[in-house]
Amino acid sequence: MELRKGPWYDRMYNNRELVPQHPEFFERWEKDSAKARAEGPCELDIAYGAGPGETLDVFPAPHAGAPVLVFVHGGYWRALDKRGHSFIAPAFTRHGACVVIPNYALAPAVTVPQITLQMAHALAWTWHHVGRYGGDRRRIIVVGHSAGGQLAAMMLNCLWQQLDPALPRDVVASALAISALHDLDPIMQAPFLQATLQLTPEQVTQASPARLPAPRHGMLYSVAGGEESEEYHRQNRLIQEAWGPRRVPVCETLPGLNHFSIVDALVEPSHRLHQLALDLLRA
Repeated sequence: MELRKGPWYDRMYNNRELVPQHPEFFERWEKDSAKARAEGPCELDIAYGAGPGETLDVFPAPHAGAPVLVFVHGGYWRALDKRGHSFIAPAFTRHGACVVIPNYALAPAVTVPQITLQMAHALAWTWHHVGRYGGDRRRIIVVGHSAGGQLAAMMLNCLWQQLDPALPRDVVASALAISALHDLDPIMQAPFLQATLQLTPEQVTQASPARLPAPRHGMLYSVAGGEESEEYHRQNRLIQEAWGPRRVPVCETLPGLNHFSIVDALVEPSHRLHQLALDLLRA
């Protein structure tokens, strides 16, 4: 067995090295996102908090009483932006959903637990205000990719009434974690990430979904791409092992997908991943 030191973790988690063509994905996402915003309707850069980066975009539902999909982007908590992910919205507004795409501040300016709290505030804003955009606040699901998958899973475990007494205990009905990071300890061991994130053992405990008790409400679907590293496959299995099949009834490896093509699969009408997201919206 290979000794697992920093270089091993770097190989397992450096997705840009594992997928050399990643710039092509980012370029296309930016182009498709600009088109989605131009064609609208949408309301951009709405403040959900006072801090830098605490803004979100809303793509309204065509009719009132619609389910709400909140999409949280990845980038290892230190890169990317909501504006590169607007292309997610049309795939779900065409099915009658309201789509919310929040931003968050990036490391090293903030820690992963602080980003997690920002997302909780974004979801609180969504619960309070999404009705004006046709959304039903009782039907909010969170979909997150990579670091966004960690944030999506964490939203199922939020103590909402400590954040805002006006909120119910189950702000989030369900979540879909795509290529997610459910245990942050390996991230702390990866030099190319730790140099920016500066994770501490305490932060790992606070912000690792698999290290927290299973949530009392909702359910999580967890998926990873078949072409991702063995660590991503392990992370995917880990959350079902930690929370149990009652809370994580779907835990799948989707063949032929890498860390970036799996986001394309989310918006591909015929793909299993798109259907999983629709299943949660329709629940």
